[in-house]
Amino acid sequence: MYIEKLHKIWLCQNDKGGIYMYPKMANRHGLIAGATGTGKTVTLKVLAESFSEMGVPVFLADIKGDVSGMCLPGEDSEGFQKRLHNKLGLETQWKFSGYPVTFWDVYGKKGLPVRTTISEMGPDLLARLLELNDTQSGVLSIVFRVADDQGLLLLDFKDLRSMVQYVGDNAADFKTQYGNVTAQSVGAIQRALLRLEDQGANTFFGEPALDIKDWFTTDENGRGMINLLHCTELFQNPLLYSTFLLWMLSELYEMMPEAGDLDKPKMVFFFDEAHLIFKDAPASLLAKVEQIVRLIRSKGIGIYFITQQPADVPENVLAQLGNKIQHALRAYTPKERKALKATAQSFRANPELDAETALGELGTGEVLVSMLDPEGIPTVVQRAYVMPPRSYLGVCGEDLRQQKIAASPLYSKYAHSVDRESAYEILTGRAEAAQAEAEAAAKAKEAEKQAKEDAKAAQAAERERRAEERRQELERRAAERAARPTRQQKTIVDKVIDNTINTAARTIGTQIVRGIFGTLFKGK
Repeated sequence: MYIEKLHKIWLCQNDKGGIYMYPKMANRHGLIAGATGTGKTVTLKVLAESFSEMGVPVFLADIKGDVSGMCLPGEDSEGFQKRLHNKLGLETQWKFSGYPVTFWDVYGKKGLPVRTTISEMGPDLLARLLELNDTQSGVLSIVFRVADDQGLLLLDFKDLRSMVQYVGDNAADFKTQYGNVTAQSVGAIQRALLRLEDQGANTFFGEPALDIKDWFTTDENGRGMINLLHCTELFQNPLLYSTFLLWMLSELYEMMPEAGDLDKPKMVFFFDEAHLIFKDAPASLLAKVEQIVRLIRSKGIGIYFITQQPADVPENVLAQLGNKIQHALRAYTPKERKALKATAQSFRANPELDAETALGELGTGEVLVSMLDPEGIPTVVQRAYVMPPRSYLGVCGEDLRQQKIAASPLYSKYAHSVDRESAYEILTGRAEAAQAEAEAAAKAKEAEKQAKEDAKAAQAAERERRAEERRQELERRAAERAARPTRQQKTIVDKVIDNTINTAARTIGTQIVRGIFGTLFKGK
């Protein structure tokens, strides 16, 4: 709970009084750790509510679906009053309150759709998401570089698939400038893309992409917006979940300008199940995470990791987390007892408290806590109870959730996807143009061949026509000869006529023979 007149966050309470977090130290990051069922989610809600009351926007992931009730005021009960009076020693009347919440969901079912583009995700995070080896990751980087150099936008899955295919098909052309691209690596990437698409990952690659600036809003009362990402379905694929949250974190890092020391953070980012970031992550990715955690605080962003064991977080990152809230740890094996001891030793020692013993005794909602003082120095570890949240501890009803989603001023911006021209359309257009050009060339060649054949056929037809005309003429002449009277029957007049016809016929025959055979048979 934020105490405005003190300008402090009232986080915990013990028999010595309140334990506070100073807003100017909130961007020094923090850790909320503890075994399952010890109250980490309630602690997260108390912090998120306090930041919202300060006017600081918050992002957090709702993995189990039980954080959505923050949009509703809490409810009083006998058990709540016992905790308030008996454990916390508070006699004041508790004020319940709902908080401004914007619901988000990668799959667009329980919140506004969260999308990013392939280009914005980048080759490093995609390689992790696709579980590629070093060689395949190198080929994926070449694909991105070729796309950038040729001005091809990589927005969604079909863009990336077509781009990988394009680079694979033209590997010989790119080898000198970009490096070797093997068919095996291209095939492995394509198979990984199909596998990821089957898991539903293609739904959040596209446009409109999430603009992180839309997180930085307040309500009419000046309270910071709580941006709640519904992750019940997303968390079924832990690698997808952790990679997506890492992308969000990197977007914040890249977008925010340097801010120096501020009186309070510009935003606070809660990363639940943080161990998933670091599990099986390559050294190059861990180095980038460490860099972001180390440098993003100067941009006014606070990061709070929620996990079961502090050992889940690499030491270089853990060293950057100044505010620590440790719930109970269970130690049933030698390895667990060793981890418990290391956790106790990570706190600044308190002569009045045996931290190692206390860690195994803590009840639900009870913690070991150490905050940074106004000078940035960790306070000695104390045992205390976390303050109760003001909002509803249950789940928001589906009807109310959908009402709030539809009423959000961001609904018109993100509700519907857009598919504009990008690499897939351009490469498909190029392929279609090349195919059309090849088909046109083939048709032209076929037309030329057909024209030659038609010319030959025409010449043959002409020869046939002339031969037919000659045959008919010969038949006609033969018929005329057959129709003539015998020599004995001819009169003098007939002889004269015959002589005249024969003379004409010889003349005509000579002309016809010249017309058909040229100089082969010349008349005398």
